[in-house]
Amino acid sequence: MSQDGAQGQYTGRALANGRYQLRDLLGQGGMASVHLAYDSVLDRQVAIKTLHTDLGREQAFRERFRREAQSVAKLTHTNIVSVFDTGEDTLDGMTTPYIVMEYVEGRPLGSVLDEDVRQQGAMPADKALKITADVLAALEISHEMGLVHRDIKPGNVMMTKRGVVKVMDFGIARAMQSGVTSMTQTGMVVGTPQYLSPEQALGRGVDARSDLYSVGIMLFQLVTGRLPFDADSPLAIAYAHVQEEPPVASTINRALPPAVDALIARALKKNPNERFPSAEAMRGECLRVAASFQPAPPSIVPGTQAQSGAGVGSAVFPPVDQATPAPSGQVQTPYQPTPPPNPYGTPTPSPAYGYPQQGGYQTPNPAAYSPQPGPSTPPPYNLTPQSGSAPSGGGRSNKPVIIGSVIVSVVAVGGLVTALLLNGGSEDDKGGGSGSASASASAEKKPGYRGPDPTKTIEATECTEPQESYNDPEKIEIPDFKFKNIQSVKACAQAAGWQIDTKDVDENTYGQGTVMNQFPSKGTDVDPDDMPTIELNVSTGNPPS
Repeated sequence: MSQDGAQGQYTGRALANGRYQLRDLLGQGGMASVHLAYDSVLDRQVAIKTLHTDLGREQAFRERFRREAQSVAKLTHTNIVSVFDTGEDTLDGMTTPYIVMEYVEGRPLGSVLDEDVRQQGAMPADKALKITADVLAALEISHEMGLVHRDIKPGNVMMTKRGVVKVMDFGIARAMQSGVTSMTQTGMVVGTPQYLSPEQALGRGVDARSDLYSVGIMLFQLVTGRLPFDADSPLAIAYAHVQEEPPVASTINRALPPAVDALIARALKKNPNERFPSAEAMRGECLRVAASFQPAPPSIVPGTQAQSGAGVGSAVFPPVDQATPAPSGQVQTPYQPTPPPNPYGTPTPSPAYGYPQQGGYQTPNPAAYSPQPGPSTPPPYNLTPQSGSAPSGGGRSNKPVIIGSVIVSVVAVGGLVTALLLNGGSEDDKGGGSGSASASASAEKKPGYRGPDPTKTIEATECTEPQESYNDPEKIEIPDFKFKNIQSVKACAQAAGWQIDTKDVDENTYGQGTVMNQFPSKGTDVDPDDMPTIELNVSTGNPPS
């Protein structure tokens, strides 16, 4: 649509009792439309995102959407598109939720990449790494506040005329996946297939590391001009994320140094535990790599079949918790960094890894997804290959879609059964209630042991004065215990009279006594008069064995 046509179509339409006057249509996607608008109260241009009318029909979704917009409005950072206001109004006789955002005079990162591809075949690696670092700076802030983006892609990254990176659309995917809309039925996920993490494709809960996988996909695309996984259908693409190894970026762009290959390979690990532990850590590595080589124009190999990336990451980043000899010279092996003060902040509400999901698909015990070093044990997400896998390559539309991830899960059953058998299916060790000592407190300390972090605490008021349910005022929401020290969690539960059971899990990134998973997960609605026993997986501080 031409700008003049858009101007004519939307002139005279307004929101918020005439305060926001809609002007040009800037863009339109599967869930929303974005308009240039004029704020008559503050005399400024703004961008307004209006959700499609089929979403506006559901009161529960509108309430969740409003709360998400309020959370996003608290994000203040140079690399984040600011949110000024939110509300709902009637357009064309339909209730329409909207968000008022900062108007960014620039263009999407995808458009910048297209220009670089036309001129050079791909984006220069130093430029791509610096842009990626800025995206990660935005994610670092959002993750600290418990917001996982869930839909990182070039279309959600803007570049201003001065080259400033701006990430937008925080909170919308989470609102879509809140479980209160008819669109997000059990076993379905919302996102853009080419950038989905394996855990998203399988319909599992996600945390900050899912965003880092999407950033890895985007970085691969920037430095090669191609996507690592693409196919004829969203389901085939999702299958590739779960089953296939990404190609080595330097087999497409010969100008890339090995450090870029290793960085991308680590970000694209199937198992979240083997990725970077935080956006801060990945950003630091991007900046280090960008400063370590002489910038050179891309050298794209025409028509070359990209080689598999299996093993590239482990050449520079050893498998998690696997002992490695001390590096010689200036070679860095930063796979086992000391965790930053708060790697994820307060993670986004999500079903804990390994706990049963709804819709008939049961995921295994979390222990089945702990990294298992050694040649005889398959990686957690390296599922048994199936026949008829979809081919990679061939550009396809990457519009947001809803993917039936239950089907992908069925394809992966063989590998999951194998993982369960290899882990022995041991019984849970009960912690004996909220006042008992954690079983991990007496665990034998093994090489690689990490001690407790008593600074990661939860206030007792989180249990005694819990958040009221969005959907049922008679119910409350389970607090977030993940990544908190077990002693403070037990004190919180004891103050509310709740019962908890604990089970030890070997893990040495966060340290002894850290809650790694919980069931019910954060945000689950429960009846305070009929509280379930809360089950917690607690770190022993020892490396997985």
